[in-house]
Amino acid sequence: MKLITAIIKPFRLDAVREALTEVGVSGVTVTEVKGYGRQKGHTEVYRGAEYLVELLPKVKLEIVVRDGVCQLAVEAILKAARTGKIGDGKVFIQDLEGVIRIRTAEMGDDAV
Repeated sequence: MKLITAIIKPFRLDAVREALTEVGVSGVTVTEVKGYGRQKGHTEVYRGAEYLVELLPKVKLEIVVRDGVCQLAVEAILKAARTGKIGDGKVFIQDLEGVIRIRTAEMGDDAV
């Protein structure tokens, strides 16, 4: 099993969620986060005053998938989240040692 963590632009969330559903992903955890990378923030004007926004709003997706679905899920995220502009985000893939469904105590692939 794999844990896919994706950091994307908030307005791409619906497109990414739909793309993941199409490839058979049945569950996603979504968290609103803030951060920066190469984008380094931007300047905004509010009531005539200019200020620097250093931490930009992003959305963090956490997805647990079977090994056979991982590549399809990553490709779906990349295609749906890409705008071609700086700040599109990142995808991290980690091996997952185990998963247990709390309600039924199912383990492994059965718990996903």
